[in-house]
Amino acid sequence: MPLLLPVHIVAGGLAIVLGGVALVAAKGATLHRKSGILFVYAMLTMGISGSALALRQSLTNANVLGGFMSAYFVITALTTVRPVSAWTRRLNAGALVIAVALALIEITFGFKALASPRRAINGVPFFMLFFLATITTMAAAGDVRVMRSGALRGGRRLARHLWRMCFALFIAAGSFFSIRARVARILPDPFLSAPMRVLPIVLVFLTMFYWLWRVRGRVSLRGQPAT
Repeated sequence: MPLLLPVHIVAGGLAIVLGGVALVAAKGATLHRKSGILFVYAMLTMGISGSALALRQSLTNANVLGGFMSAYFVITALTTVRPVSAWTRRLNAGALVIAVALALIEITFGFKALASPRRAINGVPFFMLFFLATITTMAAAGDVRVMRSGALRGGRRLARHLWRMCFALFIAAGSFFSIRARVARILPDPFLSAPMRVLPIVLVFLTMFYWLWRVRGRVSLRGQPAT
């Protein structure tokens, strides 16, 4: 896999840039839709390549989970704003299976990390694994509700799309900015301190909550009144 690492790096960089553009762009505008689609492609490429690279090292490598989580969140975020069809139903059903499996694995790893001397597994602390397990479980529960009650409308539909896209962006941004050596290859010294590296991750969530407030029960992504 000599070319897989460069592909993973380029896709991750594009995902962060495109995700940032989609996040700040007016929701439903052309820029938002096009950058969002490209973000999905970049995240899928980053996630699949990252999981493949991590599997070569260890089954318990955190990037294995991160890759599958990235793919799960962008796929379900995209199907949320797509017309319901047999294809989207099958895709959502498959994504639900992946989400349940991920949550069980994360819980298992969390307890293993908690029982270890350093309270971590492969450098990932137990509380982060339990945090990811909680988010994945909540997402899976949301999938079950959608499959039982049908397609969401209005603000609930937009909220599901937004938070899943933003959490995928959080995974991409977190995997890059959390490691100082990675940031140092691109950004100068003033941006290498812990607060400066945490800032982009915090901004992802702040912007997400802002847009969740803006779109609550108001309009659809294409600017039409919510039904």
